[in-house]
Amino acid sequence: MNHARSLPAADPDGSRSSVRSAEDIVYRKISWRVMPIVLIAYVCAFLDRINIGYAQLQMKHDLAFSDAVYGLGAGIFFVTYLLFEVPSNLLLEKIGARLSFLRIMVLWGLASAATAFVTQAWQFYVIRLLLGIFEAGFFPGIILYLTYWYPSQRRGRVTGLFLFGMPITGVLGGPLSGTIMSGMEGLGGMHGWQWLFLVEGLPTVLLGFVLYRMLPDNPGRAPWLNHTEKMLVQSVLDADHQGDAKAGHHGRLAAALTDSKTYLLAFVYFCCACAVYTVTFWLPTMIKGLGIAPIATIGWYTAVPYIFGALGVLVISRSSDRFKERRWHVGGTLVIGAVALASTSFLGTAVAPVMVLLCIASFFIFGGGSLFWSIPPTYLGRDAAAAGIAVISSLGILGGFVSPTLIGWIKGVTGSIQMGLLALTALVIAGGLTILLGLPKSAVRVGANDGTSAH
Repeated sequence: MNHARSLPAADPDGSRSSVRSAEDIVYRKISWRVMPIVLIAYVCAFLDRINIGYAQLQMKHDLAFSDAVYGLGAGIFFVTYLLFEVPSNLLLEKIGARLSFLRIMVLWGLASAATAFVTQAWQFYVIRLLLGIFEAGFFPGIILYLTYWYPSQRRGRVTGLFLFGMPITGVLGGPLSGTIMSGMEGLGGMHGWQWLFLVEGLPTVLLGFVLYRMLPDNPGRAPWLNHTEKMLVQSVLDADHQGDAKAGHHGRLAAALTDSKTYLLAFVYFCCACAVYTVTFWLPTMIKGLGIAPIATIGWYTAVPYIFGALGVLVISRSSDRFKERRWHVGGTLVIGAVALASTSFLGTAVAPVMVLLCIASFFIFGGGSLFWSIPPTYLGRDAAAAGIAVISSLGILGGFVSPTLIGWIKGVTGSIQMGLLALTALVIAGGLTILLGLPKSAVRVGANDGTSAH
């Protein structure tokens, strides 16, 4: 009895460790329940977004589309995506995550599948605009959803795990898309690229219903957490957001729109998006330019840089959490990745050196780009998060419009993507320097309440 009473006083660090251990057990349980289905959903989302990069290898010829038409169609998706992100995220707060993700995934899956039936450039543009409307709320919605579960010191790793779906989509999507296009060409009187949109779009509709069934709106509604576990999660989140300002619905949006750092972060994300979508939309074309002709083979080659991109997401996010540092892990990696990507344009058709540089570029671009999203929720605080994340994502995602559109236009004029790569590389370097020089270290809280300050 006496020994038991004296233990906390004699070993306060042991008591703290016991609390941390209980917390770790609960969050391990949460991660196993939440993250796999979120990751699978993002793989479908990103595949439906980028499969146009593979489809265009056949689609441009069959429909007589120029590089400029393709580039505009690929990028115009982000115009309506921008316009509908903030309303969608605010709607999520009102109706809950489950209904929001069901609406989003069913509609975007149907729109993606409908791309199989376009025959004119204007139809291509319209379906891409609709796809942007329907998918707009998914990405910022998931980023917001993770803040309902995880405190800031855990968010770097889980955000990286969620965004791990981006390079994983490339690893799986390249061979899958190449196989569908080559193996199903002519089946049922349809082209391979048409089957690509149908086979990869319709499963997303079914997955929307899976998310509705399996994902609770928040920890308080999770049937697989008991009362004690729910209280523990709530106390961790309350401690993490202690001191955050309370604001009304419109006040949060106004605060996000009038805060200069919102626009600084939006510019950094714009540069991240330029880098990521340069890789995702143009990687098949770049590999084809190395003299690799069979579509199925191109699909397998594209998987290699994405494997390194996946490693980058894991390694850089873990390193950032371990060293409790965000700015250099985002800014520095973007600069390195951009330089590697631009360097590929000087090597001609030398397959091995170009592939090495593409792997390096993917490692750092995907790694730094995914880690970026651990910064806005922490800096903005709980009440500003919904509006702030959506504003940053909405403005920054214009990089997804600028990148394919600019490169498509330059490639059409010059016959090469070299000048486009150099211009976008300069932008990405500017984004890396901006987060290093423009965002003070004090604005990025990492693990403020994780108990490590005593060590």
